Amino acid sequence: MLSLFGMVAAFGTAPSTLELQVPQQTVVEQLVPAIGVTGSQGSEFFVRESRILRGDTVASLLLRLGVQDDAAFQFLRNERVTQTIFQQMRPGKPVTAYVGDNGELQSLIYPLNSMDRALFVVRKNGRLQAAEQALELETQVQMKSGEIRYSLFGATDAAGLPDSIAIQLTDMFGGDIDFHRDLRRGDHFSVVFESLTHFGKPVRSGRILAAEFINQGRSYRAFWYADADGKGGYYTSEGKNIHKAFLRSPLEFSRITSGFTSARFHPILHKWTAHRGIDYGALTGTRVKSTADGVVEFVGNQNGYGRAVILRHQGRYTTLYGHLSGFAAGMRKGARVAQGDVIGYVGASGWATGPHLHYEFRNNGAYQNPLAIALPSAPPLTPNQLGPFRAQVEPQLARLNLIQGSNLALLD
Repeated sequence: MLSLFGMVAAFGTAPSTLELQVPQQTVVEQLVPAIGVTGSQGSEFFVRESRILRGDTVASLLLRLGVQDDAAFQFLRNERVTQTIFQQMRPGKPVTAYVGDNGELQSLIYPLNSMDRALFVVRKNGRLQAAEQALELETQVQMKSGEIRYSLFGATDAAGLPDSIAIQLTDMFGGDIDFHRDLRRGDHFSVVFESLTHFGKPVRSGRILAAEFINQGRSYRAFWYADADGKGGYYTSEGKNIHKAFLRSPLEFSRITSGFTSARFHPILHKWTAHRGIDYGALTGTRVKSTADGVVEFVGNQNGYGRAVILRHQGRYTTLYGHLSGFAAGMRKGARVAQGDVIGYVGASGWATGPHLHYEFRNNGAYQNPLAIALPSAPPLTPNQLGPFRAQVEPQLARLNLIQGSNLALLD
């Protein structure tokens, strides 16, 4: 039940998958048979696992786990804490049981929907007790790589990259790469990230530690660095902050349906008018993010914009998000938002022929094309921080170089 590897490597390119070739060494060890485990009172118990099947009941699940314990069945069926949870048995969820040699239930672990919490049923002094607890998670490092053939999401899926990591990837490089317009067939990415596990089983993904994205032949690299106070961010190998004051896009994945122009035939007014923003086509309910730290200046209905949010940034800049289907919780005038916070959801309110987001960027009231303006970077690391930074990112830099070298060798 112990994790044997601190690092897992897997590389994928759509549609096929490449495996990392690294030097391997065979180690032979004498292992103790792991069929049974001795309990605290000398009796043996066995570790069994099963996934919930469609139509399962508490009785059928316990039977498949090898539990022959009427008292445990009654406890799980009648105890208030367990009764509520077991009424929501979701197919595919793994359940682990520690079963005595006579079939009595010693303990049971039932994962909850919050991912990193579980229901623990434990026998103490001959009686079963149940409580929700946080899982003890271990951190493993994974490395994956993929190539763009048709879309970014298609490539990340083919490489086995979790959606949460794919979204982090777009957030990291969103200030340099417009993922709606700049992607090309043949672009590729390499990612080093944390995977949180419980007894060696993946629970959820953590943070990206290092990443490289090669877009149209140009390489972008970023490394996570946290100072002694725990405050962290992403930097280039030279210590330059890749964080931009504004994200290029308020949506993670979408398509541009109408650009910034001085003359566009309005689909509702049926006349030529200026379009001083960017329209992003997306499904109703798609999350809309704040492109920069700011303060809510307006939230509500505003004429043709429909449901809209206006944020003020650094005093002189404002951004507008229109045609929303709804607002995120806590959105009110004067509320502070951070870059990347969800502020609303794509809709078709106001003057809209279909679900999309209308996004505007203004500088002292003047409309500007958010896809064309130069976005300033956040401050770089200080000279005193560069030494600890290089020491912290050196292992991640080695991993990125290992990925790159392996891909080149395989492609040759």
